[in-house]
Amino acid sequence: MTERPLAAIDIGTNSFHMVVARVGEVSVAGEFIGPAFEVIAREKEMVRLGSSSGDMKELSDDAIERGVLALRRLVKIAAIHDADVVAVATSAVREAENADVFIERSLNEAGVVVDVIAGVEEARLIHIGVLQAVPVFDQRLVVIDIGGGSTEILVGEQGETLVAGSLKLGAIRLTRRFFRGERLHPGAVESCRRHVRSLLSPMVREVERFGFGVAIASSGTAETVASLVNSQRGHAVPRTFNNFTMSSDEIQAAVRALIAASSVEERKALAGMDPSRADIILGGAIILEQAVEELGIDEIIISDNALREGVLLDALSRRRGATLHHLRDLRRRSVLHLAESMDDDVAHSIRAAGFALDLFDATASLHGLGDDSRELLEAGALLANVGLSISHSEHHKHSYYVIRHSDCLAGFTDHEIELIAQIARYHRKSAPKVKHTEYARLRLEDQDRVRILAGLLRVGIALDRSHKGRVQQITVSVGADDEPVSILVKHLDDVDVDLEIQTAEDRKGLLEFVLDRRVVFSL
Repeated sequence: MTERPLAAIDIGTNSFHMVVARVGEVSVAGEFIGPAFEVIAREKEMVRLGSSSGDMKELSDDAIERGVLALRRLVKIAAIHDADVVAVATSAVREAENADVFIERSLNEAGVVVDVIAGVEEARLIHIGVLQAVPVFDQRLVVIDIGGGSTEILVGEQGETLVAGSLKLGAIRLTRRFFRGERLHPGAVESCRRHVRSLLSPMVREVERFGFGVAIASSGTAETVASLVNSQRGHAVPRTFNNFTMSSDEIQAAVRALIAASSVEERKALAGMDPSRADIILGGAIILEQAVEELGIDEIIISDNALREGVLLDALSRRRGATLHHLRDLRRRSVLHLAESMDDDVAHSIRAAGFALDLFDATASLHGLGDDSRELLEAGALLANVGLSISHSEHHKHSYYVIRHSDCLAGFTDHEIELIAQIARYHRKSAPKVKHTEYARLRLEDQDRVRILAGLLRVGIALDRSHKGRVQQITVSVGADDEPVSILVKHLDDVDVDLEIQTAEDRKGLLEFVLDRRVVFSL
């Protein structure tokens, strides 16, 4: 069976990008090396989603309309190639208080499920996108990606992200703050530079702590600056700026040229300028200039690839599962890292997760959930008690907060993190209710998922109530219609598991409700 193409859509603050690719394989002497993408379409829509007034707090009605229409056009192109579509949204949607309006309209009118990704996750995806374009896998690298609303900076090595940050610095954001008029105001450039340096400062310290051997810039801003530099060199326009190298001195010269061209119309006339970026390029170029200066970068390499290519590879790993299991392992490693950082009894959480997964597998015919839900259950189980680091009282609610606001969970979308947080939040006390604000915001199918997975988790945790591993194993049997789900609890002969059995009896109500079966325990 031929594998369907993949289409990745990057819903940015300035523009929407889509890449459609066929999926192949690279093999050497019959040994599978890795996936290969054959790009069959690239599309770009200049949307200016984040162009409304205010500091990215609201998407205007006009911007939402432009965005939905752009998505409809992109989906039609993806359909020509029979491609599966994956769409991620960045800072403009991430920060907007009315993001739900855009997300809902995207689904209802364009048929696109939009995953809003956290800034750190955006950086991770940019990283794996860059590694498909620039041959620096074995080197420690720093990547700078300048968007319309945010700038992502990371240090990575051999595919692992060592440190990553997302800063509220973007070409559109700075243009609205410092360069609103048709012509430059005196002092605006220096004010902008001071602002950029102040926001860069914490990330600069983090990058210096890890160090790097090579610097890479991705994004339309970086490519436009590279085009200006190339023209200053007097060279013909290359077919691609991928792996184009420019020095810090050349970047500074390009910024000086932009400042000298003190109006938008004058900037449009500069050799190498993309006219569609002329109104916002100065803000973006200053971010690049200051980042290069503050990080002590002598020269920087341009990557054609960025977020959308990272999304492609990540989507392929999810589709194939074990084929790219190292990316899935990254997700689990990040969960375990957070658990080990904030849970004093990780061994208990691992045992509880194991019981919950046994229950999930055995009752699959009743709940009908797939492997993606299984992974979320494990994550929720492993992280259910991280809230204890704040307080025992109401610690399930604290666990929700810790998971939801942690930067540690690499590889998950914002939506997946929300589901994990809610699974953990409902591992005890009240069952999920629509009067709970966060739960009510979920789509109905996700509400069902949370209820089912929380029901499984409650029993899994109960079976290690003593935190001493007294229950060695469970065997779950699902009988015919109307017969109960039978859980046989196995333990050593001289071990008392009455506490575990009684707690499981007390906490089985939600599981019985979601499975629509009685649940009985036996020894």
